[in-house]
Amino acid sequence: MEKLLTIDIADIKVSNDPSVTLVTYALGSCIAVIVFDPVNRYGGMIHYMLPFSTKSPEKAAKNPAMFADTGIPRLFEQMYALGSKKENLVVKVAGGGQLYDDKGTFNIGKRNYTVMRKMFWKNNIIVSAEDVGGAKSRTAKLRLSDGRVTVKVKGVESVL
Repeated sequence: MEKLLTIDIADIKVSNDPSVTLVTYALGSCIAVIVFDPVNRYGGMIHYMLPFSTKSPEKAAKNPAMFADTGIPRLFEQMYALGSKKENLVVKVAGGGQLYDDKGTFNIGKRNYTVMRKMFWKNNIIVSAEDVGGAKSRTAKLRLSDGRVTVKVKGVESVL
């Protein structure tokens, strides 16, 4: 029986239970980084809101998952703590849209994505698949039994 484990906004969760499916909802400008270890069938996900914690270090101290620069390293640390090795991890990404910023004034989704990609580049982490950008809200799921990642947009679910 599948057990859903919800990752809220500004949240990180990891699991080594193969019956778990990690899920996060309402990815607008936020980004979900989805990590799967196919050797051990461990998985993790973060749903972060903003690129940099420097504007609000007190919020980052309280909740590192709110920001890319503090949350993404925490996700990988938690995966390593379970026993995963960096070279085994499959990384996928969803979100980074531009829903309510028609003129592109803030471009939070694009900034979230750019910061994440720079962090991955510096740390030699390859993104194997992504569904990012556009004016759409997404739901992302990771099924730990087999590593299947799906993204649902407007009721249509596709494999990432």
